[in-house]
Amino acid sequence: MDIRYDRSGEGPKRAEIQINTGSGFTTIFTDASVSPSGENNNIDLSSFSGITNTITFRIYAYNSDTQGGTFDIEELTVPTDKGIIINGSVILASPCVSTSIWNGSTWSTGTPNLTTEAILDANYDTSSNGNIQACSLTVSSNFDLTITNNTFVEVENDLTVEANANIYVASQGAFVQNDDLGTITYNGTIEVEKVTAPPTNNWYEYTYWSSPVVGEDIDGGLTDAKSNRRYLFNAENFLDSTAETNNNNATIAGQDNIDDNGDDWANVSGTTIMEAGIGYASMHDPVGFTGPGSAPYQFSYSFEGAFNNGVISVPIYRNDSENNDINWNFIGNPYPSAIDADLFLAANSNISTSVAGSGYINGAIFLWSQNTLPSATTNGNEPLNFSNDDYSIINASGETTGGDGTTAATLSNSNRAISSGQGFFVAFSDGAIPISTTGDISEGVITFNNSMRVTDVAANSVFFKGTSSKNTNIADKLWINLTSEVGVYNQILIAYVNGATNEDDGLTFDATKHPANAGAALYSTIGDSNKKFAIQGKAVESINEEEIINLGFTNYINNEIPYTLSIDKLQGDFLNNNTVYLKDNLLNITHNLSDGNYNFTSETGAFTDRFEVVFKEENTLTVDDIINNESAFQIIQHDSDRVTFKTGTSATLKSIAIYDLFGRKVYQFKGGNSSETFNIPNIKTGIYLAKAELSTGVIITKKAIKR
Repeated sequence: MDIRYDRSGEGPKRAEIQINTGSGFTTIFTDASVSPSGENNNIDLSSFSGITNTITFRIYAYNSDTQGGTFDIEELTVPTDKGIIINGSVILASPCVSTSIWNGSTWSTGTPNLTTEAILDANYDTSSNGNIQACSLTVSSNFDLTITNNTFVEVENDLTVEANANIYVASQGAFVQNDDLGTITYNGTIEVEKVTAPPTNNWYEYTYWSSPVVGEDIDGGLTDAKSNRRYLFNAENFLDSTAETNNNNATIAGQDNIDDNGDDWANVSGTTIMEAGIGYASMHDPVGFTGPGSAPYQFSYSFEGAFNNGVISVPIYRNDSENNDINWNFIGNPYPSAIDADLFLAANSNISTSVAGSGYINGAIFLWSQNTLPSATTNGNEPLNFSNDDYSIINASGETTGGDGTTAATLSNSNRAISSGQGFFVAFSDGAIPISTTGDISEGVITFNNSMRVTDVAANSVFFKGTSSKNTNIADKLWINLTSEVGVYNQILIAYVNGATNEDDGLTFDATKHPANAGAALYSTIGDSNKKFAIQGKAVESINEEEIINLGFTNYINNEIPYTLSIDKLQGDFLNNNTVYLKDNLLNITHNLSDGNYNFTSETGAFTDRFEVVFKEENTLTVDDIINNESAFQIIQHDSDRVTFKTGTSATLKSIAIYDLFGRKVYQFKGGNSSETFNIPNIKTGIYLAKAELSTGVIITKKAIKR
């Protein structure tokens, strides 16, 4: 270091040069007699090497004669006109403390770890040689690194891929860089393979993608997708001001979760570069469904380019010309590894209503998992439209499975995950302060960073089938499934979690659904709200024996088919130690759902109050033990198909309905007297339920056995 300084006649007579490399200042040079005419000093800094922290210099001048004395750093005329020059070069010290070289069979200094520089001077396959953890990694020229399914490579800092070297990452493999400032020097080939999962049954099923590499275009990444069925989503254009009825262009007030004029989805050309963090949707070419093999199919897609790495910012938008709709944005995991969904939500949903930049999205993630057939009666902008019920949802209350019975992967720390290459939807919060606003369009930003990335290989399998289990956890959570033999699958979650209330808390705790006018759907309700919920968060203290959970049900399948309601899984002290009952208010039946599934049938339509979940057995009927009140209601079978129904009071029979034990209505009669006889032909032997409504409004249900 060259430094020139002087003092006034009464200025400081002594000066020290001090340095701090991270543990406090120490003196490296002392001038015991500072000259008023100026001095040039050269200080040797060669002893300071291998320092990874910031170096701070300071000059401490003292021993002045009077308070008004001065000390000046003079200008040097050559070469910079500044009074301090540090000569020589500053070389950044490697953060790696050792080096290990792979020769094809062994590591030169032992298996590397996150403090070791790893060099591959031979081919390396993680399936046979194991996962790699390294401080930095070099794949030498002409060699291959293969990261197979269920394995990973984790690099703390930098990656170098030399000329003619190759890295291949299988669909369920993972490559993770930890330092956001880590570099990728890329002169060879990097390829990330992704296989469609869950498997697709039909050519019209869409997959949601996001590119894990830099610079890949649509033709390269989505090569085998149908060329006119590759889309991106324009959030600026999404506007849901009215609700369509029955996909017939007639509208009513409210929202149906569909863009009003259909300009939200846009076809993308093959030369379009897939931007990091942006979601893309595609349909596989129908040729792939002609065989070999049979459905369900899985198709392989390949993305080539340098890995995306570090902080990635993705713009998001909301159209404020309507404030009652959901401001959807289609984004995706930009990395060649899974990310922790909970860390992603924590970083992006901490919303401030007064300061821009603190968070922009509601705390929910929506993952597409198609199961319901496209229908002409489902609202949308096409002749046939998919059902919005088929999304798997993650929020602060929990997660639900998608339309095909699959759910997001869970990490070893119990957090949820989003796999590499996965596109998904989030919602720009109406309460967030935007970065900028142009007209009705407000802009925010989504941030991804390396701290969200995980090496947990199970998390990178896209989705896995949910399993029934009973787990004791702090939070009581109950998952209920609606299924049928014709492929209906719907799941809801009721979760008693900290932060939630019994009111509508928004998507962070209460995730809505919009059942299509096709198929069948299950949902929960909140108070007088007309919203339907796939996930409902509730206050922790509200779960007790008096708790009532209202369930709604829609059925738009014309054929009469049996449905099943069942507990998929549950957790928590209360739910593990109390019986879960299902009340069928239509049949006046209470069923022990903890002991077994409940089967029923239904007419078409929407039924907002047919079912309730309760936690104590009330004075209602059960399928196994139906109360026979002989004095109130009698059933008399005659030798023929004639049956007499008779009340034991002055009340008359207003109506009588006959149900089988699946809940299917087999006969319906109108009455008017206290005793009515009807002909009931073609009824099989077995147990039936007769539900009588009396003129007093009392409803009596009684078991009848056809012999």
